[in-house]
Amino acid sequence: MNISVPTRLPAGKNTTAEKLLVAASELMIERASIEVSLSDIAQKSGVNAALVKYHFGNKDGLLLALLARDAAAEMSQLEYLIRQPISPTAKLRLHIGGIIRAYHQFPYMNRLIHYLLHESSAEAAAEVSKFFVAPLLDFHRRLLAEGVKAGEFRSIDPVLFYTSLIGACDHLFFGRHAISRASGVGPVTDEVCRQYVKHMEALICGGILNGRVANSE
Repeated sequence: MNISVPTRLPAGKNTTAEKLLVAASELMIERASIEVSLSDIAQKSGVNAALVKYHFGNKDGLLLALLARDAAAEMSQLEYLIRQPISPTAKLRLHIGGIIRAYHQFPYMNRLIHYLLHESSAEAAAEVSKFFVAPLLDFHRRLLAEGVKAGEFRSIDPVLFYTSLIGACDHLFFGRHAISRASGVGPVTDEVCRQYVKHMEALICGGILNGRVANSE
């Protein structure tokens, strides 16, 4: 299987590849689903569906490139954040907010990760692990260890932390339509996103900070 994952899209805002990615992203948000066809993407983008093969190899290649594009900004900030001369608790709060805002912008992200990891090819799964899962898990290990060493955090399993934070994002931003039907709540607005950042900060920090730090917050 030929999957092409461009590390950088061609320059310019009107490139064919970029139009295809934008159309796929918009359709997934509109439909609250990653089940979009190449013909739908082509129609929305105004691009011939045959050009998907030229730019991405196939549909899974397009989806992989979309995930790489969407995750790039947050992934690029991980090393910068870990090096900042601020407390581990402050880094944790900034990271929680950054991840939630990324999911607010791209609410299909976790479902796309699941699909590419478990329902696509081994090549796609390896790419997702390389550019998303592994860097994020490594960041969590380093940040949690730093917090423990500084006496700010309890000892927390990084994999469970990753699962808790990413799973919480997925359920609110992708599963919101199901919650809406059950409770009558509205869509995820910017204000809802801000409230959720505060909620998750309180929830996660409440479980992770040791008593001394929690009492000083």
